[in-house]
Amino acid sequence: MSEQFAEDQKVHGVPSIEHDGDILLSARGVTVGFGPKIILQDLDLDVRKGEILGFVGGSGTGKSVLMRAILGLTPKRTGTIKVFGYDLAKASEQERKTVERRWGVLFQQGALFSSLTVKQNIQVPMREHLNLSPRLMDELAGLKLELVGLPQDAADKFPSELSGGMVKRASLARALALDPDLVFLDEPTSGLDPIGAAAFDKLIANLSETLGLTVYMVTHDLDSLHSICDRIAVLGEKRVLVIGTIDEMMKNEHPWVMSYFRGERALRRF
Repeated sequence: MSEQFAEDQKVHGVPSIEHDGDILLSARGVTVGFGPKIILQDLDLDVRKGEILGFVGGSGTGKSVLMRAILGLTPKRTGTIKVFGYDLAKASEQERKTVERRWGVLFQQGALFSSLTVKQNIQVPMREHLNLSPRLMDELAGLKLELVGLPQDAADKFPSELSGGMVKRASLARALALDPDLVFLDEPTSGLDPIGAAAFDKLIANLSETLGLTVYMVTHDLDSLHSICDRIAVLGEKRVLVIGTIDEMMKNEHPWVMSYFRGERALRRF
């Protein structure tokens, strides 16, 4: 743990980072930049097994950048990222594949392949990691559709034929294709109306409980943070400023945290 992070924890009353066996994802001293611009610097974070962690921060602070760095899509300059106990920078190709089979990802806007049907999109991870018959993949895709609350006739539709809420659910079905232990959700309720967003939150909470999923969720949605997140991590000043429950966020005295959780807009909402 960096000395600066430890000091900030004392100042803002945040519990110390844990080191027990319940930590599924651990980041230490992570720095990410593009050219001369540093986006994240000396960042530390733990994600506990079985929790729904909400990850928030101002626009452009690097929330999606950190998620992509964890996934290996954006290179980090320094630091260590461990998932399921594997140091991803030192993992062999086989170990990396093992890790990737145990996580699923829902990107912003869904990121479905426009030229593939919903069923074919769900089957992409199966084709990459498994050796299954077409019939079995069809059956599994149907099960995933049912799991996320989509009708079976959605299987043969293309993304352009779906509503925004259906795109989110289809993308979640693809993220669940390999029965992962850890799911990354990048702004899962953005673009949805309040009713659709609430239904999606309920779906995430139910899946987490019934499947034992650990959920890493980047979001701006205050309703999601209040209703389904076990803990919330706040990104700012290129690092995790504070981490804790919603009650702890409401009591925190950091200026940005106060503005976000106890500002005029937030108080009108709750």
